[in-house]
Amino acid sequence: MPRKIPVPGDITAIGEVRTPPFARVPDPVRLFERRSNRFRQLSGPDGIGPYLGFLAGIAEAQKQLAETLPAPATLDEARMERAAEHAMPPLDRNAFRPDAAFGSLSDELFGALQKVGKPAAAQAALSAVNTASEDRIAAMVADLMADSVPAEAMAEYAYVAAALQLHFVRAASTLAERQLKPVGDGACPACGGPPVSSLIVGWPQAGGSRFCSCALCGTLWHHVRIKCAICSSTKGIRYKEIEDGPGTIKAETCDECGCYVKIMNQQKDVSLDPFADDVGSLGIDLLMRDTKYRRGAFNPFLLGY
Repeated sequence: MPRKIPVPGDITAIGEVRTPPFARVPDPVRLFERRSNRFRQLSGPDGIGPYLGFLAGIAEAQKQLAETLPAPATLDEARMERAAEHAMPPLDRNAFRPDAAFGSLSDELFGALQKVGKPAAAQAALSAVNTASEDRIAAMVADLMADSVPAEAMAEYAYVAAALQLHFVRAASTLAERQLKPVGDGACPACGGPPVSSLIVGWPQAGGSRFCSCALCGTLWHHVRIKCAICSSTKGIRYKEIEDGPGTIKAETCDECGCYVKIMNQQKDVSLDPFADDVGSLGIDLLMRDTKYRRGAFNPFLLGY
């Protein structure tokens, strides 16, 4: 059975982690439940608060489907061994092509999202993807896997991204953590995707360890601190944060590749979620626009930043 991510405050996890593990695969229901709750906590009537409330509704729909969908198929042992032998992610996102199962999952999610309160423009985008052809969805999936999304259709792509997240999180949950191996700089060992942020965890006996979090499948992988989450350089690593802020979220910058990725400290705030708080800390991205560094992480709900 795959070992699950310890949740801060969960006493059942005490003693399970002796040294920092290389990887932790997600529990789909708990991941989306935590994400939804955090978006809800961060939401409000002002600024991007209403948008965060909308994203809470998306995560809640993902969680509900994760509870009711049939269990995902597991990868056969031979495929896992081949992936490890060739340093390839077993759920290689670049090889993914939408099939009938993904189409069915997408239809269920899009149907569930009809009930989520949203602006008229967001409803129009949902209607567009709900009636899109298979070729159109396949093209959108290819764009998302390439982290290349046209600005004029960002809202439509966000819905497809939500379906991809549900698919890949469920698939990643079946992987054996002990078989996951490094596959390259800035790449998730499960699917090969980029990080959405990195997280200093407070897990028992692993407190202070840093993990990158996959934007697509939610897998966490160990990445030592003061080392770029994108290129793994240790040169010219610096930190920027909002002046007079709480200091729980910072932009880790790298002079070698010119990127920044947010680093969050759960030891200071256990409620931090690597995905939800990436959107919630948009102020840091606005701050970084005035610097020479570009965003190295990918978040389909922060397209354009």
